[in-house]
Amino acid sequence: MFQKILIANRGEIACRVIDTARRLGVATVAVYSDADRAARHVAMADEAVHIGSPAPKDSYLRGEAIIAAALATGAQAIHPGYGFLSENPEFVDAVQAAGLTFIGPSGDAIRAMGLKDAAKALMTKAGVPVVPGYHGENQDPEHLSGAADAVGYPVLIKAVAGGGGKGMRRVDRPADFAAALASAQGEATTAFGNPAVLIEKYVEKPRHIEVQVFGDGKTAVHLFERDCSLQRRHQKVIEEAPAPGMTEEMRAAMGQAAVRAAEAIGYSGAGTIEFIVDASEGLRADRFWFMEMNTRLQVEHPVTEAITGVDLVEWQLRVASGEALPARQEDLRITGHAFEARLYAEDVPAGFLPATGRLAHLRFGPGARIETGVRPGDAISPWYDPMIAKVVTHGPTRAAALNALARALDETQVAGTTTNIGFLAALARHKGFAAGDVDTGLIARDLDALVAEEAPPPAARALAVIAAAGLQDGTASGFTLWAPLARQVPFDPPARIAVTGPGRITVMLEEGDFDCALHPDGWWVDGVKTGAAFHIGAEDITVFLRRAYRFARIDPLARASRGSGSGLTLAPMPGLVKAVFVAAGEEVAEGAPLAVLEAMKMEHTLLAERAGTVAEVLAAPGDQVEAGAALIRLAEESEAAA
Repeated sequence: MFQKILIANRGEIACRVIDTARRLGVATVAVYSDADRAARHVAMADEAVHIGSPAPKDSYLRGEAIIAAALATGAQAIHPGYGFLSENPEFVDAVQAAGLTFIGPSGDAIRAMGLKDAAKALMTKAGVPVVPGYHGENQDPEHLSGAADAVGYPVLIKAVAGGGGKGMRRVDRPADFAAALASAQGEATTAFGNPAVLIEKYVEKPRHIEVQVFGDGKTAVHLFERDCSLQRRHQKVIEEAPAPGMTEEMRAAMGQAAVRAAEAIGYSGAGTIEFIVDASEGLRADRFWFMEMNTRLQVEHPVTEAITGVDLVEWQLRVASGEALPARQEDLRITGHAFEARLYAEDVPAGFLPATGRLAHLRFGPGARIETGVRPGDAISPWYDPMIAKVVTHGPTRAAALNALARALDETQVAGTTTNIGFLAALARHKGFAAGDVDTGLIARDLDALVAEEAPPPAARALAVIAAAGLQDGTASGFTLWAPLARQVPFDPPARIAVTGPGRITVMLEEGDFDCALHPDGWWVDGVKTGAAFHIGAEDITVFLRRAYRFARIDPLARASRGSGSGLTLAPMPGLVKAVFVAAGEEVAEGAPLAVLEAMKMEHTLLAERAGTVAEVLAAPGDQVEAGAALIRLAEESEAAA
């Protein structure tokens, strides 16, 4: 076993690796950028080395700096985590050339699976079923259009070097193919530096089921499947293991295919074989096809650990240090069911727009395994993925595990940034999902219901008024001789309170009066225990009552601000202006694309809020802008007519 390893990553995966290394007695070295100087993974590690400025290309993607840090600290091996350099074969080669061990597959194995078209040809040769389509080298648009005709519409255009849904377009009819192809190739070039695409048959009721594999370079085993069908924009939201509705026949067939895939490339370490499954007639052993292989540990690996009792990071360290596979296929068993929900700082109603902010209040619900790289008071940086935590639950049955997930989400409290926790809780209670009737289109079909804002219940409003009055701890100053003195509280809509006794307050709202009493176990409203908690910020009050309800703090001395309608397009978060599509004097329609902002590893197209004439272009491609920066201004009607 290694004595010391360096972790070439950040956030929750770096913390996850440190946890296992510490349990095994292995010392750890963290690396960090300027933005992560005070990060949780830096505090947890035995040593830490600064590697650059916040931008990933200047820090976590600097392979030479990471290798130098490993050598300088005496680390014997490098664990890549996932993302960043984890699937970069040149980095693997450089690590080994420096006399260090890469805790993962060989560079050749990564190369073999790095391009989707070549990987699918290799899988076909190994006897692994692949989706019908065109995976050839001819990228002439007419040839690709002909291939789509041969496959049969609808089809998917996919970047061969793609991932995360980038460079992917669904096309339903031949007339739309040329425009979709150009769009996919442009996005693929920006994201991966490679415009090449492949064509595949689009599966009408697809499920995304993947198989966890583990190899030692010669042989491999599988640790059963995970269902990752609950996705939005091709990004996973909630994962589970095992897959609902899975038959023993299909599990055996998928597991054997995954093992063949791993052994075909001499795979070493943890990897995932991703399959697309046609669930239109249930799960059938002849209706799954290879999509791609992730040659690293996956974000969702904890659900596999929960049902198998295996620590996959421990296996990684043991095999990379020269040990044999820790278990045979016949030794592995499934126990119970597990779910993982990805808690992000993001604005769901605004289209899952990543959010920033400081975690002024953070408390996770009990009964769940929490994988996180942040602590209360930490900032969600615009430079990296805005994940706050992974909430993982396990139970003897699927229903029990899902109930535990719903409760853990309900009892998790976050203030200081916008999150997707309400959306996740709605998914956990979705009737179709609870019944196991899932496919990759579920979220898109039911999006309106899933993102609907839930009106605060009267109890939450009453407690927010108490907090606005500064009485959340139940104490009040002053007195009255004959009757409780009612007073106005700045709130929207207006509210009044009357202190009727120690820890007892009547809150008067438009919908009625509410008797609020502070007991040793917290606030009760009209005789009902609430279990409520508060966070009082400079501009808002958050009441946690099964979920978070945010109320604006009203300053009675503040003047009314000018309403929106200035025609300004503002940067929703700090980021890099990638493109500007308009010029001064140009007419634009409502919803027309104006610019593209790159932030948090994603590109966001900013649209015109109304039709009008572009008065000013205030930013240029390549500009790094702050949140709220004005990028485009549309002329007022009077200005345009002048």
